[in-house]
Amino acid sequence: MKFPLSMTAGMASYIVKNKLRPRPEWQVNKPASDDSSNPFKIIYTVDTAKARTRHPMMHQRFPLVLMLEPLHTCNLTCTGCGRIREYESSITQKLPLDQCLHAVDECGAPMVSICGGEPLLYPEIGPLVAGILARGRSCYLCTNGMFLVRRLKEFQPREQFFFNVHLDGMEENHDLAVERKGVFQEAIQAIQSAKSAGFKVVTNTTVYKETDMKEIEQLFEYLRGFGVDGHTISPAYGYSAVNQREIFLTREDIREKFSQIDRLARKFPLQTTPVYADFLQGKRELPCTAWGNPTYNVRGWKGPCYLITDAHYETFEELMTTTPWDHYGPGNDPRCDHCMVHCGFEPSAALGINAKMTDSFRLLTWMLR
Repeated sequence: MKFPLSMTAGMASYIVKNKLRPRPEWQVNKPASDDSSNPFKIIYTVDTAKARTRHPMMHQRFPLVLMLEPLHTCNLTCTGCGRIREYESSITQKLPLDQCLHAVDECGAPMVSICGGEPLLYPEIGPLVAGILARGRSCYLCTNGMFLVRRLKEFQPREQFFFNVHLDGMEENHDLAVERKGVFQEAIQAIQSAKSAGFKVVTNTTVYKETDMKEIEQLFEYLRGFGVDGHTISPAYGYSAVNQREIFLTREDIREKFSQIDRLARKFPLQTTPVYADFLQGKRELPCTAWGNPTYNVRGWKGPCYLITDAHYETFEELMTTTPWDHYGPGNDPRCDHCMVHCGFEPSAALGINAKMTDSFRLLTWMLR
């Protein structure tokens, strides 16, 4: 199976419960505030007379995956990463452990993805993971792998805990993307050590304009030899903190790059759902469900999404009720027009938006493969 049965059943039960009875305090729409302190916010004139595309679950808002960033410090300067640039003024700050766990409780999402920065630079990363798992949440720890071997003893293998190691290609191109030689080999050593110790390990790959999809297939074939449990793959998005448009993809580029994703999914354990794969290929449309993957970091709850920052909020309820969700998404905000990133659209797939009659069977087949 793609995921442990308990993890799958828990997520399915959570979705059904919240679709039937979403928390009413999260469905209120309050006036938006302005966070003028953000240097990467793109200012443009909002056409108030424009007819906006209404999200079908605008009044059923609830989170699926919490993107938790306990710090933004990192030992690498990856070309496509905006965190070390956008949060330069707070790059040395980190969240206290109790504040991280409070965010987990406040949000209530059944899955937590610990990202950053490099989470293995967070001093309390072991207790943080333990606290998340003790609350019955699933946990993905996203890492470049360079500190994993030395900190592995701080973790215990659990069915609902995954190390998610970032790899953007084979050795030459991955090291080029992270701007340091030797990182690929350290990541591979980390994967081998974690698997030998009994941990679940997946990889995360970002596809850029110059990415050769044949190389990604070669990468997955190479990783098969280490018993990697799965792969996530997503198109790069040229958000405002990384002003390097030439490396990012337009919507047309994405559909060309991902035209063979069905074949890759049959060959390798991709964690990309069939519905999201359809979206990447242009076979169907999905709305952006940004509130499904909220982000919490040293400045608070980041709105509207993991990639675009227009404001930070003190509480999760403020994020849910004050963010003008109708203003975002392809067709509503020009910054969103070429975004097809998983954190915005996999929640829509999971929630069954724009579902077809065959989707349930395809999803079951995908889960069992």
